[in-house]
Amino acid sequence: MFFTIPTLMTWTRIVAIPLIVGVFYLPLEPATRNLIATVMFVVFALTDWLDGYLARKLNQISSFGAFLDPVADKFLVCASLLVLVHLQRADVFVGLIIIGREIAISALREWMAQIGASRSVAVHMLGKVKTTVQMVAIPFLLFDGMLFGLIDTHRWGTGLIWLAAVLTVWSMVYYLQKALPEIRARVK
Repeated sequence: MFFTIPTLMTWTRIVAIPLIVGVFYLPLEPATRNLIATVMFVVFALTDWLDGYLARKLNQISSFGAFLDPVADKFLVCASLLVLVHLQRADVFVGLIIIGREIAISALREWMAQIGASRSVAVHMLGKVKTTVQMVAIPFLLFDGMLFGLIDTHRWGTGLIWLAAVLTVWSMVYYLQKALPEIRARVK
């Protein structure tokens, strides 16, 4: 099921990465670049919810789609974080925490799947909350201005991305604790 509607929507998140990065190289006013990148990120991030909904609704759930969906999410988030670090809107330490956790937990999940213990590191609500906070923080930081003349998106985005970093560490500790009994059993 490589070319189902939900899978094609997932691919759009991967295709979006060079488009979002490329916006910051266009000869436009900074505020215009920020707005375009923010709108693009929000639209592409919403495809994460929509592709899952359509996969269930159209009965087009596939193992390839289940694999590609979190990969696309991680690429989109990591690329956006790198842009934000480059633009000095996010601290490099935050980027390292979030990207490092994604790599570590992805590797842990792959290993746990190989040993038949993937249920012990299944997605938990803490990970979903972390993702939600990230997905709000990133467009705030991409926008980097006053929203509706009331909301300082840089200030809110900075606070939220640090909260996401804390939740990132917390969720990584949670997943490692869940996997620890299996790890101990295999390492002996």
